[in-house]
Amino acid sequence: MKALKFIHKFPVIFLLLIVFYFSAGSESIGKSGDYTAARKNMVLYQIRHRGITDRAVLNAMESVFRHEFVEAAYKRKAYEDRPLPIGYGQTISQPYIVAIMSQLLNVDKESRVLEIGTGSGYQAAVLARIAKEVYTIEIVKPLHERSQKALNRLGYQNIRTLNADGYFGWSAHAPFDAIIVTCASDFIPPPLIDQLKPGGLMCIPVGPPFKVQHLVLVKKGEKGELSTKVITSVRFVPLTRNQSRKEE
Repeated sequence: MKALKFIHKFPVIFLLLIVFYFSAGSESIGKSGDYTAARKNMVLYQIRHRGITDRAVLNAMESVFRHEFVEAAYKRKAYEDRPLPIGYGQTISQPYIVAIMSQLLNVDKESRVLEIGTGSGYQAAVLARIAKEVYTIEIVKPLHERSQKALNRLGYQNIRTLNADGYFGWSAHAPFDAIIVTCASDFIPPPLIDQLKPGGLMCIPVGPPFKVQHLVLVKKGEKGELSTKVITSVRFVPLTRNQSRKEE
């Protein structure tokens, strides 16, 4: 009874004590480096409840250490429902967007996937848990080097990286069963269409830079014909180009 009277008399102090208690607990989890619960909650509340049902995708999202692909200042925010900055005007995508694009590609253990826009390396790591091989291209050299180090440090042996203009794809390893583009383009780059295997799928945000774009699923028919389907509205950073290569 005395405790109840104290709470009633000093409600603000009591609430502050509660906030401090849970904040301290969260801080200790962050310092310990154990993000297992955070990954489980991310999959349960951000991904599964939004219609992601592919078991391989769910398993990959729960097993890949997203906090290893962000800067130290953002590690404790790594599993929040939002994109995060990774420097050079680029971001690591919102977990749900990573999940839905991975599911749309419909890849399996025999699939060879091309990614345009390595960024942090997180999307490549998720796909590497599902597909046979992932080839990923990043035009920003410091990001390429950083993501390459992170992927090597974490033991991803089925990912090959390249510092180049992703608009032109990676013809030396084409054709690909699936192509994922993690930056927005005003149109679907023809070289990527050429490098997509008949029967393959491409997921790409299409639209103007720094505005709302459409996430488009492209399917290439057995005779090379294309069909497209708009999935949802998104907002991605623009596809960065190599100016000298553009002028060729």
